[in-house]
Amino acid sequence: MKQLRSIPRRALAATAALALTTTVTQSPAAAASGPGRCTGHFVNPITDICWSCLFPISIGGLKIWPSSRPDTSNPALPVCLCGLRPGIAMGFWEPVRLADVSMKPWCFVNLGGLKLDPGFDIGFKTMAGPSAVGGATQYASQWHIHWYAYPLIYWMELAADFLCLEQGSVDILYITELDPLWQDSELTAIINPEAVLFANPLALAACAADCVAATTKLPSDDLFWCAGCQGTMYPLNGNVSATIGHVQASRLALARFAYKLHRELVAWGTMGSKGLCGKYLMPVMRKQQYRLQATNPNPQTSGRYACAPIGASTTFMSAGQVYPAIGEDMGYLVWRKRNCCAL
Repeated sequence: MKQLRSIPRRALAATAALALTTTVTQSPAAAASGPGRCTGHFVNPITDICWSCLFPISIGGLKIWPSSRPDTSNPALPVCLCGLRPGIAMGFWEPVRLADVSMKPWCFVNLGGLKLDPGFDIGFKTMAGPSAVGGATQYASQWHIHWYAYPLIYWMELAADFLCLEQGSVDILYITELDPLWQDSELTAIINPEAVLFANPLALAACAADCVAATTKLPSDDLFWCAGCQGTMYPLNGNVSATIGHVQASRLALARFAYKLHRELVAWGTMGSKGLCGKYLMPVMRKQQYRLQATNPNPQTSGRYACAPIGASTTFMSAGQVYPAIGEDMGYLVWRKRNCCAL
């Protein structure tokens, strides 16, 4: 493991590398495109991270580094076997992805509020925002998401010899402006045909129980069609028809996007006994696998709800998170539960 004094240098290098991955430069036309000015700042990997969200850390069913934050179930036995290789069954939370969530197309919030002009008319559909005037779109909003690989612990070499960590470099993995399924609810039905089964009052009423569960401890994976206090998971796109506030709507859009990646077999399961020897298919996302920490406009780095699970009430996290005059550009760090059979 490297000395801690090398961390700021590596953090700066990784941030610069991430900025260089955007090959399209900002132009004067970019400032005028889309509804409003793109805002944001680069995520400082030292001061903008909730490092206490790493915990609890467990070996088997024993928490060797406890925490007040709720944790998922871990394998009961401290030893495990992957093929002929024995190991120790470890459980921990790992920061693996960074996400921009904005109503403005091509707005890269976590890249310093960079607004790009792609040079073609993709992603610039009519973006409705919450309105005080009234009408059918008063509480409707449409969000775009940019998904970054962000294996923070690995590239900072805080635990370079720990083989369970997500490995790789910082990079942009997904841009929803290029995905027609993300903008059109009719096309989205291709990947979530079961949505029609849950478009009824009884199914929606069950989400109240998921809201309570997510706020007090962990969301209910049995109620997979619910996003707790934020609303319903369906459709799996960025069209939020019940927008209460920017924090609520952006967290719902991000939860839907994570579910969409699982449905498309892009994201896999890493938690529980099935994840000890490697990732496994999880087409129906288990919400308990993720925590969402705000990084923009104001990082949440401490407190009980700094990295709340999917569906937790935003009552305890909305204050001070948005600027009233700007407001709709949000950034999040995605934490993922990992169970691993370590050497």
